Amino acid sequence: MTARSYVVEEGNRLNNYAIEPKMYVDQSKKFGFTESAEKLNGRLAMIGFVSLIALEVLTGHGLVGWLTSL
Repeated sequence: MTARSYVVEEGNRLNNYAIEPKMYVDQSKKFGFTESAEKLNGRLAMIGFVSLIALEVLTGHGLVGWLTSL
């Protein structure tokens, strides 16, 4: 018996999206300079940079000026 990768619904309609694909999850422990860690660090740095620019535009002061005016 061979496994089919599609399902036939009532009325002989083909439903090839009914079977979920097999998922692969990497369970190995990683730390240090991994690709995912570098991507996360880069994305957080971009968010911080854009936030500092938005802070300067909205308040009229840079980060140091804003912190000293509190």
